[in-house]
Amino acid sequence: MSTVSTPPPGLSASPIAPPRRDAEATKAAILRAARHLMARHAHADITLKAIADRAGVSAPLILKYFGNKDALFGRVMSFETDAAALLDAPLDQLGPHMVRQVLVGQTERGADPVLRIIFAPRQGDQGDVMRANFRTQVSDRLALRLSGSDADLRAELAVGTLLGLGAMYGIARGTRLRATAIEDIVDRYGPTVQALLTP
Repeated sequence: MSTVSTPPPGLSASPIAPPRRDAEATKAAILRAARHLMARHAHADITLKAIADRAGVSAPLILKYFGNKDALFGRVMSFETDAAALLDAPLDQLGPHMVRQVLVGQTERGADPVLRIIFAPRQGDQGDVMRANFRTQVSDRLALRLSGSDADLRAELAVGTLLGLGAMYGIARGTRLRATAIEDIVDRYGPTVQALLTP
């Protein structure tokens, strides 16, 4: 008479399944990789394999999450999500908030919410898409929150001031700036941005 062997309590007879991949974390890693490569190469020269290698995933997984390269870069060239976070503060506190967002984005997430617009010139026709998205999703959206006849100008000046800070911090990598606590920079630089938002 044969007996069926059962595993000890707490153990499964089936093979252990590999840990599930966190879909949102994986998508974020893919977007970071694509943004990194887009800052250094023309859109046409970037392959899915290069993005996959940098993100630590397979190229088919990129297709699963984004559909194709154009759809992925459509997300990379959009500022919608970044602008929502960048502008998510009451108007009287918006300048310091935007400064903090730029710096925290670089130090904690490794990505500036708006700085990638600097790389638009190397992207050919795709750069035109980036510029149009940037205007409507960042500058124009900010201008709609401001009062006064020169709201559009003040919005562009404020965003330009943020881009300067982002470039000094993330591209020029200013040593004194990077050695200074974020809140100290916010205290010094936030009022400058806030003044541009005020009629």
